[in-house]
Amino acid sequence: MVWKACDTFRGIIDPSQYKDYILTMLFLKYVSDVNKEHYQQYLQKYNGDTERADRAMKMERFNIPHNSTFDYLYEHRNAVNNGELIDIALNDLEEANRDKLSSEDGAGIFRNISFNSSNLGDAKDKKARLTNLLIDFNKIDLTPSHLEGNDVIGDAYEFLIANFASDAGKKAGEFYTPGAVSTLLAKLTKSKPGARICDPTCGSSSLLIKAGKEVDSDNFSLYGQEANGSTWALAVMNMFLHGYDNATIRWGDTIRNPKLKEGDSLMKFDTVVANPPFSLDKWGKVDDKEENRASTSFDPETDKYNRFWRGVPPKSKGDWAFISHMIETTYPDRGKVGVVVPHGVLFRGSSEGKIRQKTIEENLLEAVIGLPANLFFGTGIPAAILIFNRAKGDNQNVLFIDASRHYQAGTNQNLLRTTDIEHIVSTYYDFNEGKLKPGIVEDKFSYVATFEEVAGNDFNLNIPRYVDTFEEETEVDIAAVQKEIEELETELKVIQAEMDRYLKALI
Repeated sequence: MVWKACDTFRGIIDPSQYKDYILTMLFLKYVSDVNKEHYQQYLQKYNGDTERADRAMKMERFNIPHNSTFDYLYEHRNAVNNGELIDIALNDLEEANRDKLSSEDGAGIFRNISFNSSNLGDAKDKKARLTNLLIDFNKIDLTPSHLEGNDVIGDAYEFLIANFASDAGKKAGEFYTPGAVSTLLAKLTKSKPGARICDPTCGSSSLLIKAGKEVDSDNFSLYGQEANGSTWALAVMNMFLHGYDNATIRWGDTIRNPKLKEGDSLMKFDTVVANPPFSLDKWGKVDDKEENRASTSFDPETDKYNRFWRGVPPKSKGDWAFISHMIETTYPDRGKVGVVVPHGVLFRGSSEGKIRQKTIEENLLEAVIGLPANLFFGTGIPAAILIFNRAKGDNQNVLFIDASRHYQAGTNQNLLRTTDIEHIVSTYYDFNEGKLKPGIVEDKFSYVATFEEVAGNDFNLNIPRYVDTFEEETEVDIAAVQKEIEELETELKVIQAEMDRYLKALI
């Protein structure tokens, strides 16, 4: 049904924008269906007393004005101004729930979406499209009793990204994290009950939600920040749709303007996970030679949170800026960081090499895991996962895993299978629990390197330096090959003689 709803906009707007319209309508339908079911339950509880039911509804998650309900919009689906009615409904819903559906500076989650936009066609075509959209969504039952705990919303989001938004954000180095990679990262950084979990570049919050689901308890808190306004809005909706009403999702640039703070200090977390933009250019570092630089420009050299004391990454490569931020926002005695990075992070020199060396000398780096190529929508770049652990204790070794050959080939993207994830996770936890000794753990897959060994490699973390994946070529038997050539030549002479006979017969 979601696929059919997408057909409404096919050929009219850019495919990467489908998700904004579809997920906004999905959110509206969901909160409307939930409230409608709860109202019926209150009526039954209070024997049809509408006043008591109405009072009880004021305590619900969302206060939904009558004109903001999906049923109201469906009743007016054939109105000439149905696009305007949808926009008014969203605005009124936002106003009625400003504490939930707005950022701390007052920006609402629906501010960048307009169903009355001329982008949807002329007045007549737009009306017809929105009528069809409302008809399609009316067929979807999103009441809690019908869903029975199924992650319909999360599945719908991943479906939309996979089918329509593969190019979104590609130029900015932003790549949607596939579900299997999110699951792997969440399992590698599995949080304990009571944990604070953060994703400083949270996108739609899919990774953050996966990290929460790995906790063996409902006792945890989720925090995120996202720079893109439209994506931030989807993240907020995604949290509510998954039942994480108390999640804190901020809108803003994590490096230039971190919003997750306690007083004047950065908030600390037990677990920080992220898939930051790969090698982001102009991430925050300024060039002393830049002209007309504003005096208020952010300069990491003088960062008031002192996140870059190990060194400032180059202006054109922001990977270690995000990693530095993540490390500095974990609790010093127990924090864990899991981050997806391009392979250049493992071996590039200059300032990046110095930062990498310092983190290893601090005994923060725990594991380097190479992933298969072509896992991410929009790029074939092979990536790696780095695990930093501030509770390594006396274990100064580093685990290297080369999982680049462990996947299921797909038409557009390769896939990490459940068995591939389990293989990586079990190896990591064996290392984490001190069960693995230095040296080869599993041939062509995993290796434990000592600090001295990594230092001897100039703190270069390029995985082939540690995990030997060289495949020896089969030794060629020259005599056997020569004999086979002679036999083939003899057969060829016989065939040529036979062909000559046929040709003479034809003449």
